[in-house]
Amino acid sequence: QVQLVESGGGSVQAGGSLGLNCTGAGSTFTTNCVGWIRQVPGNQREVVAALYNGGRATYYGDSVKGRFAIYRDATKDTLHLEMNSLKSEDSAMYYCVAKCLVVADPWSYSNWGRGTQVTVSS
Repeated sequence: QVQLVESGGGSVQAGGSLGLNCTGAGSTFTTNCVGWIRQVPGNQREVVAALYNGGRATYYGDSVKGRFAIYRDATKDTLHLEMNSLKSEDSAMYYCVAKCLVVADPWSYSNWGRGTQVTVSS
């Protein structure tokens, strides 16, 4: 398993923006399904955004459509998540993930980073 390392989490006020980054070795981000999953303790996991079909297709969870953007920097082997118009309900631990069977199923991802916390205050 290639190690995925997240960075960029933190605290922000509602309405603000935050960017997350994920680094991985080699061709990690050309594998099928790379993206971000978030989880709040006691709540279900949610696939926030993902690239699949070799990066030719993009998936966004309904709750973040129009506000979040996922993109890959191939030259730096990094994956980014740009989060705008943040809401208090976006507060969660965000995990960089890779390798899935079903892009929208958070339980089908086999490679996980350790996570980075995002806190949005209202």
